[in-house]
Amino acid sequence: MKNEQKNVDVLLEGVAMELPRNWKWLLALGIIMLLAGTFGISMSVIYTIASVLFLALLVGTAGILQIIQGIQANEKKWGGRLQHFLIGLIYVVAAGLIYWNPIAGAQGVTIVLAAFFAALGVTRVVDAIRCKRHHWKWVLPVLFGLVDLALAFFIMIGWPATSLWVIGLFVSIELIMNGWFLTLLALRVKGSADSK
Repeated sequence: MKNEQKNVDVLLEGVAMELPRNWKWLLALGIIMLLAGTFGISMSVIYTIASVLFLALLVGTAGILQIIQGIQANEKKWGGRLQHFLIGLIYVVAAGLIYWNPIAGAQGVTIVLAAFFAALGVTRVVDAIRCKRHHWKWVLPVLFGLVDLALAFFIMIGWPATSLWVIGLFVSIELIMNGWFLTLLALRVKGSADSK
């Protein structure tokens, strides 16, 4: 019995070493993310536009850096130099178009998102069929696949109107989930610190 308790204590000590020490910052960040996500659900159009503009910033920056790198490389014999510049230019033009019309950018991103969910759903259902043939657990993959397909269907059936709110809603849900995770982690760290 004492050996089992000693093994449990060693295991808990190892887990405690993996946890961060400052739980207050984690708790604060978790609460901020929870609030931002909750606020974002009611302001999903603003979150959608902000997300699309941020994506344009990233794409535009990548394009500019690719063009600068192509100029600074100064390699005269590089066969792919023209393609390198063209890809950078396409990135910059795409970012400019999104900034010029963020609603159209959101519509494009929403179509890509729906296609992603559709492909993910089909892949999960096919994988579940394979699992069932091997007598493995297959119900959850089918369920997750059907949820993905339903999301794709509802996004596309309401498109282009869904493009105004779906990205912001997904960003808000992610903020809420991450906020809960950080809050619970902070409380776990606080609990371990209090028990010592």
